[in-house]
Amino acid sequence: MFTIYSTTTCAYCQMVKKFFTLKGVDYKEINLDEAPELRQHALDISGMTSVPVVTKTENGSESLVCVGWNPSLLMKAI
Repeated sequence: MFTIYSTTTCAYCQMVKKFFTLKGVDYKEINLDEAPELRQHALDISGMTSVPVVTKTENGSESLVCVGWNPSLLMKAI
């Protein structure tokens, strides 16, 4: 399962969501504007204050896929 940490006005966040939708990939979105208490978690995962932060959870472990718009990394993770 993929998780996208996003913000409301982030164009790259919209691009990642559209990319996943077009590829038929299920994802969960966490909008950091609506859940500001999770900003620190996104920062801890990525080491950056940028969005989108895309993670993949497998076997209960969350790992970083990419920060920002990087379709080649997203494709490798699918």
